Amino acid sequence: MTFKFNTIFVLGITLQCVLPSMVATAADSPNVVIIYGDDVGYGDVGANGATLIPTPNIDRLAREGLNFTDAHSSSSTCTPSRFSMLTGIHAFRHKIRILPPGARLVVPTDQPTLATVFKEAGYATGIVGKWHLGLGAKGADVDWNGDVKPGPLELGFDESFLVPSTNDRVPCVYLRGHRVENLSKNDPLFVSRKLSDVQKEGSTQYPDGAANREAMTYYESSTGHDNSVVNGIGRIGYMSGGKSALWNDETMADVLVVEASKFIANRKDEPFFLFFSSQDIHVPRTPHPRFRGKSKLGYRGDAMVQLDWATGQIMQSLERAGVTENTLVIFTSDNGPTYDNGYLDGTTVVGTEQEKDRGHDASGKWRAGKGTIFEGGTRVPMMLRWPARIQSGTTTDALVNQIDFIASFSNLLNVTLKDGAARDSRDVLSALLGESLMGRESMIEESKKLAFREGDWKYIQPTRLKAYGGTPKMLPESLFNLGEDPGEQTNLASEHPDKTKRLRETLERMTAEANH
Repeated sequence: MTFKFNTIFVLGITLQCVLPSMVATAADSPNVVIIYGDDVGYGDVGANGATLIPTPNIDRLAREGLNFTDAHSSSSTCTPSRFSMLTGIHAFRHKIRILPPGARLVVPTDQPTLATVFKEAGYATGIVGKWHLGLGAKGADVDWNGDVKPGPLELGFDESFLVPSTNDRVPCVYLRGHRVENLSKNDPLFVSRKLSDVQKEGSTQYPDGAANREAMTYYESSTGHDNSVVNGIGRIGYMSGGKSALWNDETMADVLVVEASKFIANRKDEPFFLFFSSQDIHVPRTPHPRFRGKSKLGYRGDAMVQLDWATGQIMQSLERAGVTENTLVIFTSDNGPTYDNGYLDGTTVVGTEQEKDRGHDASGKWRAGKGTIFEGGTRVPMMLRWPARIQSGTTTDALVNQIDFIASFSNLLNVTLKDGAARDSRDVLSALLGESLMGRESMIEESKKLAFREGDWKYIQPTRLKAYGGTPKMLPESLFNLGEDPGEQTNLASEHPDKTKRLRETLERMTAEANH
């Protein structure tokens, strides 16, 4: 069937659906735009209870669409959750963790991705913003002064404008397609995890933050983030050269919004999928000066205000293009929140088990945040607006996961995935559109260890909890009832041994399956 609407998925990509026998016109297919925040907690938006950070544009999406209370990233950290969203495969099956600077592409180029699904349906596909899934072929050197590939263009995207890794890692340059933007041949760019590898004659040298802490003039690092200092900010990893191509941290949101707006304007007469992958509110938090003081929470809160502004700008771009009615917009985040995450930027909370910054609890009533196996690690804000299809002002507690995007959009676009593709993705399209209260019955949550959700019951494998300034402690095998105990404080494993055993064995069976 043909849906007469546009779909925008808030991750930076717009898509439209087509019949298998023909490419549909823009009027018959939804555009999809995904607006993907970075480290945004469930409680960081006004629609979910935030009072110290104004988020009128994100709140508008919730008001004019569907707001999820039980939506999840697949992992509590960025690279794994992005991998799973694009491929429909749990990152632990490929042993994927947060990637270091200069890492090679971890997404197999011979596997379907969310972008290839849209492309097969006749969509124009684009990505703007943070990538952090590696670039270049495994076993080969990456030539940052030539073509940097494979990358998004080899994974189904027609256009890409990237922050190659993430904003706290080198290289601190933009990558348009296969080439570094504005790079001078007279100042070649080198990237490595070792300082000695980038000490090249004829290339600009940046201070080593560990040896020259005074070079960190924007604000100092707290833990790590003391390798190459670029724009007065210490980074993870080393780079030399590329001075003409350096980004300006404070104008990054503006640059990415311009690129996203251009994509929408240029593609408005055809179905499109845009994945807008924001750097906000990941560290280093460097909101433009015009956003400073707009929240009551310093750099972190002001960066969230900036992300809300970017969301509003994308919504305006859709309105100018005349495609709002037929566009599905999704706002969500790659994982839960964090406070002090490597920089002395004024947050008053250190670690993940202290919940509030000046009265603001970024994960809401859920426990902890980024990098943990607790609910705050993967339960993220998710709002979907599609005026032509989704009833406005609706809240749902359907259990959904970003890993299901590829199966769900394959259904929407009438695209058949090949056998074995997107093996962990499930079709929850009716729940995503608010047409059913039923999403998933169960799911895996991923951190360094795994958890298994079945309704309100959550089983967690024994795991070591990270300690900040103290002795790490072990979390024993645990069972929580989230309906009664959203803060995961009362371990019921000993009271319900049969249920604990069944959920443990179910998780073990699922993880013991072949990884490829």
